[in-house]
Amino acid sequence: MRRPAVAGTFYEGDAGSLREQIEWCYTHPHGPGEVPQLRPGKRSLVGLVSPHAGYMYSGPVAAHGFAYMAKDGKPNSVVILGPNHTGLGSGVSAMVSGEWLTPLGRVRVDRQLAEAIRKECDLIDVDELAHAHEHSIEVQLPFLQHLFGQDFAIVPICMMMQDEETSEEVGSAIAKAARGKDAVIIASTDLTHYEPQTSATTKDRKVIDKILALDWRGLLRVVYEEDISMCGFGPVAAMLRAAKDLGAKRAELLKYATSGDTAGPMAQVVGYCSIAVTR
Repeated sequence: MRRPAVAGTFYEGDAGSLREQIEWCYTHPHGPGEVPQLRPGKRSLVGLVSPHAGYMYSGPVAAHGFAYMAKDGKPNSVVILGPNHTGLGSGVSAMVSGEWLTPLGRVRVDRQLAEAIRKECDLIDVDELAHAHEHSIEVQLPFLQHLFGQDFAIVPICMMMQDEETSEEVGSAIAKAARGKDAVIIASTDLTHYEPQTSATTKDRKVIDKILALDWRGLLRVVYEEDISMCGFGPVAAMLRAAKDLGAKRAELLKYATSGDTAGPMAQVVGYCSIAVTR
């Protein structure tokens, strides 16, 4: 059982308050405007870029991606790629069994899919330590539980290594293992960190343009060349690499905002986006 590391800090720590907070994210002025209703969809969604800050900051932006999932239909499994902020564990760390706990209940790990991904990529280690205190994957779960209850499974993969070779190998492995399966890949990332609003939005536009072009190598290049403090560029690159192999043809920016937009003006902001990648 992987117990929550940031319940009560990044998001509310009890079930009732957490549901209210998620609904607040949906109805926030920067949210999609209403709490979505899950309905059978055409299942065209392959990947999603989703932020992972405290819900008071990035939650309204994240809500756009989950509202899109609600109308696209429920997948059986969600592969969640997140950066490693803690420095603990292996370079690329997966959990292949067990459950994750949040105030909204338990989510099981899709053992079959997780093992299949790991077998396709020698870089991925089975390592629970990297996940123990990491928030980037955890904060996605309450939104998913709010939509799907317990009727889905996850494959959590934490990336400390985010170079081009690693992103390609992880993405390729996910595509091979997920082909023919009903899965969505979430890449968890925030964008520019702690810069003035104008600077952040300028840099973030360059990142977003590469994602919208499904140009995962170009994304890595612009992050390095422009010295952009995007924390999850490797997870996004790996998701795009996998999504293209799985038939993705387009990407749509659902929402962009900064912490200065969602939580009020501040001297230095963090950028957030929700982007849907579809067939």
